[in-house]
Amino acid sequence: MQAIVYTKYGPPDVLQLKEVEKPAPKDNEILIKVYATTVNRTDCALRKAVPFVSRFFTGLIRPKKTIPGTEFAGEIEAVGKDVTSFKVGDKVFGFNGIGFGAHAEFMIMPEEGFITTMPANITYEEAAPSTEGAHYAHSMIRNANIQSGQSVLINGATGAIGSAAVQLVKYFGADVTAVCNTRNVALVKSLGADRVIDYTKEDFTKDEQMYDAVFDAVGKSSFSRCKPLLKPRGIYISSDLGYMAQNIFLALVTPIFGNKKVMFPIPLHRDENITLFKKLIEAGKFKGVIDRCYPLEEIIEACKYVETGQKTGNVVITVEHNNKT
Repeated sequence: MQAIVYTKYGPPDVLQLKEVEKPAPKDNEILIKVYATTVNRTDCALRKAVPFVSRFFTGLIRPKKTIPGTEFAGEIEAVGKDVTSFKVGDKVFGFNGIGFGAHAEFMIMPEEGFITTMPANITYEEAAPSTEGAHYAHSMIRNANIQSGQSVLINGATGAIGSAAVQLVKYFGADVTAVCNTRNVALVKSLGADRVIDYTKEDFTKDEQMYDAVFDAVGKSSFSRCKPLLKPRGIYISSDLGYMAQNIFLALVTPIFGNKKVMFPIPLHRDENITLFKKLIEAGKFKGVIDRCYPLEEIIEACKYVETGQKTGNVVITVEHNNKT
């Protein structure tokens, strides 16, 4: 099969399209014929091994997992003998933030992994970008215990995490103020934002409104800048470690000192999360926002675009199959 392979950390050019051995599922695994995947911030950070501490999990000198890719949508090609939840021919989508491998014609997933059958009302290209951003956004919402009637500001409301956060926060009944640029104002309103701040025209950190939570979905602000926006007992959550990993330290000390705190959520892969995403997609209450689509062989260009920091939503990779696979 064809797959994207990298054997050293570095820029997008370390990625190579190669012919590799097609994997075979173990007793509790399924083999997925991938039709769509994505390039996201997670993929790019792992490829670059940034921050450096990530190497203790992905490989100190070189990557342990040589086929990248976390999100996927495809069809089950084969199942292990102990698999009972899926069958050959099922259309599935999911997120593999531990094993990776989605940037290939075929990939393996454990039956109990972050995977479920696809909603009937979307395509592979629409299903693939519906998990990674939503997974991290939902972790923020769950850790902050967002409830109906609260107010939430989302900075970076048009990224994969931010666009998912807008939709999920609205689902949980909170009021959403979204921060984005001029060209995406209509988009975030269509996702459910009650109010939009155009950061090209005004500094959102000087907003006079107060919030129960501020989600920095792009990691470009800080607790110190956003603290004045928070109500007493308000919560700041960022998708980034912050300058010199300060958000980890602040998450430890702010609950002790002061009445506003930083949370640094550790996202857990819970089966009920993807079940929720599927339910919302089927109900027309959630969608993965798509910026561009690239074929697998143009993944270097896709990565370079993602790393400009200018993408809106998600960048999808389509996977074509020939008769030999």
